[in-house]
This record gives sequence, C-alpha cells and structure tokens, in this order.
Amino acid sequence: MNVRLRHDAIVRSLRRNGTSTIADLAAEVGASRRTVLRDISALRDEGFVIHSEPGRGGGLQLDPQSVQTTARLSVAEVFALLISVASMRAAGSLPFSDLADAGLAKIEKALPPDKVRDLRRFLDCLYVGQLSPLVDISDMSAMDPALLPAFETAFLQRRQLRFQYRDAKGAVTRRMVEPQAMLILPPLWYLVAWDPAREDFRHFRMDRISRPEYVQDAPFRRRHVPFKDEVTPIRDLPR
Repeated sequence: MNVRLRHDAIVRSLRRNGTSTIADLAAEVGASRRTVLRDISALRDEGFVIHSEPGRGGGLQLDPQSVQTTARLSVAEVFALLISVASMRAAGSLPFSDLADAGLAKIEKALPPDKVRDLRRFLDCLYVGQLSPLVDISDMSAMDPALLPAFETAFLQRRQLRFQYRDAKGAVTRRMVEPQAMLILPPLWYLVAWDPAREDFRHFRMDRISRPEYVQDAPFRRRHVPFKDEVTPIRDLPR
C-alpha cells in the first residue's frame, strides 16, 4: 500500500472506529508502528486533528469535524468521479443528479489551474453512447485498477500504451497502441486506440485489459475518431 492509500485508510479507520491504537492501525494497513506514527504526524500537518490519549483504554481519536486543509485529489481521481457520474447518467440510472453535479463542481473548484487544464484535456477524450442489446456481456469482469493512472499519462502526454489483452475467445496477446479516446457504452467501457501494427482504429474492452504501462517514446499525434452519430462527447451531455 502506497503512502497516499495508507493515509486514506488510517483516516477512514479513525472515522469508523472512533478510537484506535497504533498497533491496531499498523495491523490494518500492513505497516510498522514507526511508519504509522510518521503517517499520523503527516496527517496532522495536512490539517487533521488527531488526539492521543495515553494509558489503558486510550488511543488515537480523530476530531469528527476534522478535515484536511489542502485538496489531495489527483486529476485521475476527479476524472474517475466524473466518468462514473457520466456513465450512470447515460444509462439513465443517476439518482440525485443535481446533488452529484453540485458536489463535483465543488471538487473541481478546489483543483489548482494546472490540474484543471489536465482535467479538461482528459474530458475531451471521453465519449458516451448506448450499448447494442445484441452485445454479449455475460463474461464482463472487473477492470484493472491500474488502468486509469496509466491512461492519465498516456492520454495527457500522448504516449503509446502497452498492455495485455484477452479477446472474446480467451486468446491473450500483447498490444501497443496510441490511445485516442475512451468510450462508455454502459455497462461496458472501451479504450479506442490507433493500432500502428494494423494501421487502423481498434476498440478494446477495458475489462479485458491487464498490466497496462505507458511507453516513454516520442509523442504520437491525435487522430479524428469516426464515431457513430449516437455517440456523444461527455461535454455535450445534458445536465
């Protein structure tokens, strides 16, 4: 577990449990007591008010009103929230949509200007449509959590993406492509990419992609993707 995930896990544990000991937190996040003590100090520096009660029955307590003083959301995390809302809206199953949009707007306002620019560039690559009822989704599986961080670099820096792909028949190949767009056809998500080896566009189901990594090479050029008329850029979706 990396530092950021460990900090988030510690805060969630303190919020849920009320009081926890260093030993309990260390066991929960899989780290040493010394590491957890450093994490607590770092969280306090970020603005979290964490009280320490010594003695038997004591432990660490997080002030219920405590919040961090600086936003730590990455572009990929905000993008993940936005595309989740967009996919639910496209599927016609987004309850409390006004509240969701208001919350996302507040999150976006907290981003520094450079992250806002990256987020806009990321959103320009996102499209939404409706899945044909003839498509078989019986083998749909969970997506690799490493996809979005790899996509962030590949799309924003226009770097080729290398990954392992399992096709509908179960055959596994290693592919290297130029990512051009992400397409959400609820409940399926696709990476739309230019395949230099085949000199054509290809659609890759994201739940069939594994072990993604971007390639440190010269940036590729953006290409116009010939989407069907019913496919809509996320920016054009009704609010």
